[in-house]
Amino acid sequence: MLRVLGIDPGSRVTGYGIVGLSGNRLVHIEHGTINAKPGEKLPSRLKRIHDGLLEVVQKNEIHESGVEMIFNARNAQSALKLGHARGVILLALEESSLPITEYTPMQVKSAVVGYGKATKEQVQEMVKRLLALPKKASSDASDALAVAICHGRSRTTAHALMRGALRVRR
Repeated sequence: MLRVLGIDPGSRVTGYGIVGLSGNRLVHIEHGTINAKPGEKLPSRLKRIHDGLLEVVQKNEIHESGVEMIFNARNAQSALKLGHARGVILLALEESSLPITEYTPMQVKSAVVGYGKATKEQVQEMVKRLLALPKKASSDASDALAVAICHGRSRTTAHALMRGALRVRR
């Protein structure tokens, strides 16, 4: 079973979600968050994110990863901190030799809910249903699971298109 790690970047809370792909079936493996301690300085938070992701990857035998892109931030300072967090996330994934695909929030929402401007609540509910979770995951973990689902669906679609293209050429 192919395992996909989805990541919802944040400088204070980074969500992660792991989904297994077996044919067209999605299987929930694990989800959670990497949280900064209250009052923790940015360099320490970045190290916590980096080390936390390396631990998640090593523990779960991940094959591929998806990361949500930055779409907007409250202000320039927040955007800069989020950019730093994304940088250490990409570094940790690259150090783990994982293929990385990035998705816009609209792509993720479209893949999970079918509507690119879906609310966070709609995404949480669909993630719960698609993965048969007993209860909704936290907002950050749910967004990360949604990224993993988006990657799985995009991957499945791309492979199906390639198979179809190969059949047509023969």
